Amino acid sequence: MQYQPTAWFIHRTGLSVLTALACLAIGTPAALAEPTQYPLTIENCGEALTFDKAPTRTVAIGQSSTEILLSLGLADKIVGTAVWFGPVLPGYEAANAKIKRLADNDPSFESVLAQEPDLVTAEFEWHVGPNGSVATRKQFSDLNIPSYVAPADCVAKDNSGGGDGVRKEIFNMSLVYQEIHDMAQIFDVQDRGDALIADLKKREAEAIAKVAGSKAKGLSMVFWFSSPEVNGDAYIAGKNGTPAYIMETLGAKNVVTTQEEWPLASWESIAGANPQVIVLARMDRRRYPADDAAVKLNFLATDPVTSKLDAVRQKHIVIMDSQAMSPTIRAVSGIEAVAEGIKQFGLTN
Repeated sequence: MQYQPTAWFIHRTGLSVLTALACLAIGTPAALAEPTQYPLTIENCGEALTFDKAPTRTVAIGQSSTEILLSLGLADKIVGTAVWFGPVLPGYEAANAKIKRLADNDPSFESVLAQEPDLVTAEFEWHVGPNGSVATRKQFSDLNIPSYVAPADCVAKDNSGGGDGVRKEIFNMSLVYQEIHDMAQIFDVQDRGDALIADLKKREAEAIAKVAGSKAKGLSMVFWFSSPEVNGDAYIAGKNGTPAYIMETLGAKNVVTTQEEWPLASWESIAGANPQVIVLARMDRRRYPADDAAVKLNFLATDPVTSKLDAVRQKHIVIMDSQAMSPTIRAVSGIEAVAEGIKQFGLTN
């Protein structure tokens, strides 16, 4: 019998960023930002990128990279996108549908070049980096195509060992804000970038206030992304990734202490820590058997080890968007989801 997810707290994204920005713009007029002066040179992940003008043909390799551009009102500048985990941010469905999907996962180097891009952005270094599965940055620069890698995936992070990498310092939303700022400057839409960052900071502060001073402080948690085998070890959030930032922001604690971004952990070791709250990733991707949140729930409820966990017995399980567990524009949604879940479980009294 499949375990039904209706008993758990499932977080849904609310208003689109576009709607939120419109409200923010109406309510709080701000001074206009200075226009971009070209040629513009910015530092990105150890490389200097120079732009003589705003790009007009961008390929965004990564859902978050695409959503940042969409949130800045740059849909007409995107000629290709790839690497998607789920639906686009609410409010951008029509705009995203017009953008060519090169691949749901890794696109080929040839498919990217076929779009004749004047900028390539990447969410992860494993796609565009020293050993990029799509291409190296040098391959693009040799063709006079600047490539931009999200700071959240290269600052204080070692990706040389492959996989999801090792994060040397805890993730911080300032890295996402840096990408928004850089994109806004590159495309000369600084006012939009400032408004977007202000809105995200406001939402983060409101989520923190929701659990401030509550007994939620010190709650032990574990974030489960997926598993290569349902009954085997699980990809669990390490101590420095986005989930760690979410927990630190809300005053909770991670039961995992490794610096690996998403280490494989046994359920026996997780059971030994007996986390009070379990957060599950929801996604449309089906690369691994446990990508489906319903499969995760069924496993937790029926496995001899996990079914005895306090979080499972008390149904203290949050189901949230997988991209909110990653260093993306949706990380703020992750903070909101966990804060709301803690409140729904009655842990904020």
